[in-house]
Amino acid sequence: MKRQERIRELREDADLTQEKVGAAINVPQRTYAYYESGQRLIPPRVLCALADFYGVSVDYLLGRTDHKETNR
Repeated sequence: MKRQERIRELREDADLTQEKVGAAINVPQRTYAYYESGQRLIPPRVLCALADFYGVSVDYLLGRTDHKETNR
């Protein structure tokens, strides 16, 4: 699964809008929409913020593992 598919799935599973997630990670909704559509690469700072927000690992977001859990 591609990273943009993962972040969309996480957002939809949490029943959140792009605007709410964008506000939580401090990016405009439009920018977040570009991340979800794959039109823009997700910067490391945003990947870390998304991982913290959703409680998953960056490796999960990047598709390097199918395990959502973080190593905390």
